[in-house]
Amino acid sequence: MRNGLARAMLIAGCAALLGACGSSPHGAPVKVTIPPGASLRTASDSLHRAGLVGWPRFFRYYAKITGDDHDIKAGTYSLRNGESWSQLITALRDGEGLERKLTIPEGWNLYAIVPALATTLGAPPESVDVAVRDTALLRELDIPTPTLEGYLFPDTYIFAYGTSPHIAVREMVTRFEHVWDPAWDDRLQQLAMSRNDVMALASIIEREARLPEERAVISAVYHNRLRLQMPLQADPTIEYALGGHRDRIFYKDLDIDSPYNTYRHSGLPPGPIASPGKASIEAALFPAAVPYLYFVASPDGHHEFRSTFKAHTEAVQEARRERREHASRE
Repeated sequence: MRNGLARAMLIAGCAALLGACGSSPHGAPVKVTIPPGASLRTASDSLHRAGLVGWPRFFRYYAKITGDDHDIKAGTYSLRNGESWSQLITALRDGEGLERKLTIPEGWNLYAIVPALATTLGAPPESVDVAVRDTALLRELDIPTPTLEGYLFPDTYIFAYGTSPHIAVREMVTRFEHVWDPAWDDRLQQLAMSRNDVMALASIIEREARLPEERAVISAVYHNRLRLQMPLQADPTIEYALGGHRDRIFYKDLDIDSPYNTYRHSGLPPGPIASPGKASIEAALFPAAVPYLYFVASPDGHHEFRSTFKAHTEAVQEARRERREHASRE
């Protein structure tokens, strides 16, 4: 019995020293799917087919001797060739490298993205916050703002558990770069705007619009105001200055001392206030040809647009009346 155990340990030790000499290039990422309820044999065979383990039988011996032949977590892993058997077993046992899906909705900002990304990666929120503010990374990506706000494109991502926050946010900015149409650069010149200007405007549109068909009209209101040197007076910028979403904006909030306060400061804010989707970016670039300067939200989510302050005041009063009636019916 002792001889058998010693022989198994010797075999496993030799195999461990030999490593997982697979067929994939050293360090190359490899995807491996471990089905629910998979046994160690099934898992080792999957690793073998993926080129991560050269000797699945010896790999199983090694796992049994080290006491790591159970509690294998199912899922799709992103692993790397050249990892030791100990690293592979730890990954299967602890879920390291297990792929996780993260969906960033249009209109989310760093207040929501940072904690969501941290949870997905299994990283402290502080480390994600450092990544989105990394000045070296911002320079490398040619982002002219203090953070990556607005440039983490809203989409669905697959990240391996344990991925570095810097790698993750770089991928999200790369997704934005792929969405940005090079032809839009000519449009920037026509508008006499920078890309950051357009992203700032697109982020406001994203936060304001509830109906897709209203995006270009909302954009037109802000373009018209910019042309006439009127303050944008965009409530979403006040929310951002206050630190995130607010169910209601109070008059006292309009006095907040912030460069993002578009009631106190004319022109666009210094950068985006959220991550706009492609439709809002296009709306910022191509506003509707309408003369409106004002709009107010109705209880059902659509907006009423007006060209004069008098007409806008009447629309605001009507919207308030509708809200009171709606509240009385609840």
